[in-house]
Amino acid sequence: MRLKQFVGAVVAGGLLGISPALAETILVTDQAAYKKAVVGLEPGDKLVLANGVWRDFEIVFEALGEEGNPVSLIAETPGDVIISGQSNLQLAGEFLEVSGLVFKNGYTPTSEVISFRVDADTVANNSRVTGVVIDNFNQPERQEVDFWVMVYGKNNRFDHNHIVGKRNKGVTMAVRLNTEQSQENHHRIDHNYFGPRQILGSNGGETLRIGTSHHSLADSFTTVENNYFDRCDGELEIISNKSGKNIFRNNTFYQSRGTLTMRHGNNNIVEGNVFFGNGADHTGGIRVINAGQTIRNNYMEGLKGTRFGGALVVMNGVPNSPINRYHQVKDATITNNSLINSDNIQLAAGSDAERSAVPVDSEFAENLIFHDDARDVFTVYDDVSGIAFSENVLAPMDPPEFADGFRREAMALDRADNGLLYPANDIGAGAPHDLSVTTKNETGVSWYPKSEPIVAFGSGRTTNVSPEPNALFYAVSAAKAGDTLVLQSGNYVVSKFLKIKKPLTIKGKGKVNIAFERSALFQISDGGSLRLSGVNISGKDAPDNAGNAVIRTSPYAMLENYRLEIVDTHFSDMDVNHSFNIISTAKGTFADNILIKDSSFEDVTGAVLKLDTENDDYGIYNAEYLTIANSNFKNIQGALVDFYRGGTDESTFGPHFELTDSKLTNVGGGKRNKSAASIHLHGVQVTHISGNTFVDSKSFLINHTVGEPKTRVVDNKFVDTLLPKNYELNSGLEPTAVIENNRVKNQ
Repeated sequence: MRLKQFVGAVVAGGLLGISPALAETILVTDQAAYKKAVVGLEPGDKLVLANGVWRDFEIVFEALGEEGNPVSLIAETPGDVIISGQSNLQLAGEFLEVSGLVFKNGYTPTSEVISFRVDADTVANNSRVTGVVIDNFNQPERQEVDFWVMVYGKNNRFDHNHIVGKRNKGVTMAVRLNTEQSQENHHRIDHNYFGPRQILGSNGGETLRIGTSHHSLADSFTTVENNYFDRCDGELEIISNKSGKNIFRNNTFYQSRGTLTMRHGNNNIVEGNVFFGNGADHTGGIRVINAGQTIRNNYMEGLKGTRFGGALVVMNGVPNSPINRYHQVKDATITNNSLINSDNIQLAAGSDAERSAVPVDSEFAENLIFHDDARDVFTVYDDVSGIAFSENVLAPMDPPEFADGFRREAMALDRADNGLLYPANDIGAGAPHDLSVTTKNETGVSWYPKSEPIVAFGSGRTTNVSPEPNALFYAVSAAKAGDTLVLQSGNYVVSKFLKIKKPLTIKGKGKVNIAFERSALFQISDGGSLRLSGVNISGKDAPDNAGNAVIRTSPYAMLENYRLEIVDTHFSDMDVNHSFNIISTAKGTFADNILIKDSSFEDVTGAVLKLDTENDDYGIYNAEYLTIANSNFKNIQGALVDFYRGGTDESTFGPHFELTDSKLTNVGGGKRNKSAASIHLHGVQVTHISGNTFVDSKSFLINHTVGEPKTRVVDNKFVDTLLPKNYELNSGLEPTAVIENNRVKNQ
């Protein structure tokens, strides 16, 4: 056995079992020792990082191993080597293997956390990264772009890794084909756990991308198999395929918003994948674009996505398309797929003046389509005569009218041992009975927990708070995630900002009155969410400043999405100066959900909800869901809500806005209300307004900007208030909002 001795390094001949006679195992305890030891490593050597925290460690692992005899970089104990601070890993050479490391509590100082290259000319080939964790290793700025894993070279494998919590912009993992040495690469990406990725609220939230549009006519030959995608909600494309001759096989997509998208590149195979939507909003399946795609033996259940995010989407293309647009669907084979209780199959989707090239020379055969509601799940946007339909089975709905090739059969479904639903009788259609379903436990590593990403309101301890000076401030500061603070009856005067840094519930018991002496009462910071109920909040003691707020987000960008719920709460006296808002959001902050229910607001000089700071028209916005129910708004000088999503990007699903069973009286008439509207919705994708009464208020303004927004304003009462105004700003269409069954009364 060869022996080497370095300062800070220990050569351990028997450590971890050395099979080659001359191989070394070298344990290093600091970065200086690592830099000495990594020089001159030979096939079979194992370089071991000692247990502990390695901070600000830019690891360059460059060596030449041999087939069957790699050079390895491993943790002394898997999971006990923490790479933190400004750190990353670059691999270059041949037959390398990395395992057991955990990247957390930091971010990469470059554009990549793990990169299969050192520079453009020095890449890794025939190398493997396995059993590695990247957990919330995010840039401090939400819109700062980086990539957690970037694969270059040829014949590399990325397997059994745990990747969770990417919150900033940028693809979680990508394969690059930007040079000849990285094309036709035959990489394998398998048995990885891609854990929850929160809604980004803009383009750039893909979990996996293979190639880029610029090199999309090149073939990659990458295999993506047996991975588990768990609530990967970043944007429309969970996987964005942008190269040719790739295989996506036996992956499981669990309650993930978006689709496996054949965005660019030809002759790919998508087979044996399983999609469980669980009835969640915007859960989708497979989107087909380009030539020669094979979609077979896949299973899709409980998917609720629409339009480009449907269960199965076949797109229209652009004639003579530029490389970065939509190439026509040709020679697609879509066979033996099961679509169970999935709401939308979209054919010739995206048809418009530009995307006018319909699918041709394609086959749709022996698919099983079942829906408990017997609903017609097909939407056809253009000519689909270029698709040959045959031997497809429907239950219990009737065959569609646009083509032959469908038959209706009565059937019952039973859940098999693999967890999938199948007809009791063999019908010769749908996914095979022996389909192997990749489970969560089969992916990632066994020694790192797959934790839930959301701490539920009310899941922690309960603490009673009295109305003594500063008692509420100290209770908020001491609370843990999920705790509930119960305010006893009395008058609370808050002289300090209440900074919400964890999920917290504050609720009143009896009559609870809160006044505050700073420019805001609550500030939601990274990691914070708030549920507020059963209290009365007055702005009478707030400073005589313009632009006060009751609840505001951090003035700086926040990586973590937050939740805000306001129930049975009364707001008043927000009129000590102009532009006093109830809720103000800052640029770079994003709410998964804002709920207002059974509450009242009166005498407000600003807006109730100011959700309009993302005004650069990049497709970014401040909140995904805004729901208001059974609430009253009186004497509001600004808008009830200013909600803005600009630009024409089609990569996101939101925002969503719902207003029901509420009353607006004298809302929107203030001279500083720039929209001159009681409700201002710009670029909101899904809007439902019903059962409300509008009295002596400004009309509301609805601007449609992109996609196919769904807006319904129905069954409302307008008293001395004009009906809403709807404008289509980019499509050239007539207004598409459904405004009907409303009553108008002028006194």
